[in-house]
Amino acid sequence: MRYPIALAPALLLLSLSAAGENLEPPQGPVLLVVSGQLDNTNVGDEAHFDRAMLEALEQHETHTHTPWHDGAVNFSGPLGRALLEAVGSDSDQVRVTALNDYAATIPVSDFYQYDLIFAMRADGEPLRVRDQGPLFVIYPFDDDPDLLNEITLNRSVWQVNRLNIE
Repeated sequence: MRYPIALAPALLLLSLSAAGENLEPPQGPVLLVVSGQLDNTNVGDEAHFDRAMLEALEQHETHTHTPWHDGAVNFSGPLGRALLEAVGSDSDQVRVTALNDYAATIPVSDFYQYDLIFAMRADGEPLRVRDQGPLFVIYPFDDDPDLLNEITLNRSVWQVNRLNIE
């Protein structure tokens, strides 16, 4: 598509601002720190998210069984791909780390192939640390039974507090 020459400065400005926007700083307690290869930050070269910021991202609900719960649970929280888009990442993998330093690497393709969420609620109740919160990586296991395998289960990190985009 060809644009009139008069639009060139405006298009350049638009592309530059979209490539490196800074996020608003968190107003409440930080639940998640994102580091690594990201374009959009709010604290140094990291992106810090409080609950309100995470809730402002595109939300999704997944009704699924897990090996860690009795019966199906309604998990809700931001879509993983919405979080990646918010920080401006185009990397290949994300290292997800829990409060106890357990970590797993998730290919970015999983965030786009599945409605993978960072669950903040289970059956409408906020996830507390004792309930595998504040964030829990949830795959839609009931939608695709092939996801119930050792690799995916190991990527289902709970008590998530850090992401490193690699």
